[in-house]
This record gives sequence, structure tokens and C-alpha cells, in this order.
Amino acid sequence: MRVRPIELRESEREQLQLIIKKGSDWRERERAETILMLSEGQTVVAIAEHQGVKPEAVRERRRKWWRNGLNSLPDQPRSGAPSKLTDAHRSQLKEWIDAEPLNCRVLVSRLTTECGVTISAGTLRNELKRMGYVWKRTRYSLKKSAIPSASSRPDKTSLN
Repeated sequence: MRVRPIELRESEREQLQLIIKKGSDWRERERAETILMLSEGQTVVAIAEHQGVKPEAVRERRRKWWRNGLNSLPDQPRSGAPSKLTDAHRSQLKEWIDAEPLNCRVLVSRLTTECGVTISAGTLRNELKRMGYVWKRTRYSLKKSAIPSASSRPDKTSLN
């Protein structure tokens, strides 16, 4: 059985070339390149070797292209649990963070006591990262101590 080739309209070809040239997602660029190569008559095995993927991945991209066209290129939404934080929780977090520097443990406990939301510190870190916050380690500020440091002690040889 011969597989029907992909025939592209000029507008589709231009859009695929634009995605390859300026697309922000590498997966989308690679899928667009696959479709262009298939439309040029290259074999599935040759494309798979060129892109470093398995032939079945190329075949799957071709099947999705026939079903959905250009909509088959971007990643589809993934399944998973919905976020435990609402927009109100996010705005409350932003207020707390902007008011004073806090660590994740303090923010998690505040969320639990004041908002009734229980999440782990890792989940909070991921959420803060999505909100655009980054963790920055502060340097320790050592105040002058009453105990002299080793470098300020007199040499033992000078005590003679």
C-alpha cells in the first residue's frame, strides 16, 4: 500500500518556512520541518535519520498533519491536576513578597493560616517561577564581633 504524499498550498508552505525560521518552540519547528520534507518527497526513514527521531514519530506527524493541518504543530494542552492557587491567592502572594523578603516556608505557612490553602514548598516555588519571581541568595552580613578573628591575633613569635 502506497502512502499518499503531503501536498501543500503555497500559503501553507510559507507558514511552515516562517515557523522553521522564527518559531519560538523547537518542537514546533521540528514538526514543521518534517512536514516540509515529506512534501518534498523524502522518505520517512531518511527524515527520521536527519532529525534524529524514530520513523514512527515521522509517521505520527504525517497522520496528525492530515487530520489537523497547521493546528497539529503546536503542543496540545497536557493533562494534570488543576492549580490549587487562584488569581486571588497569587495577588496575595505578590503583596507579601513585595512588602518584605520571605522564604517559601513562611509563604506556605501564611497561605495555610490566612487563605486555607495547603501546598508544598516545591509547588509554591514552581508557581512563583511562573509568576516571574526568581530566588536570590543573600550574602551574610557579619557584624563586627567582640571575639577577635584569627587574622587579628598577634603572632606567637612576637611574644618572646
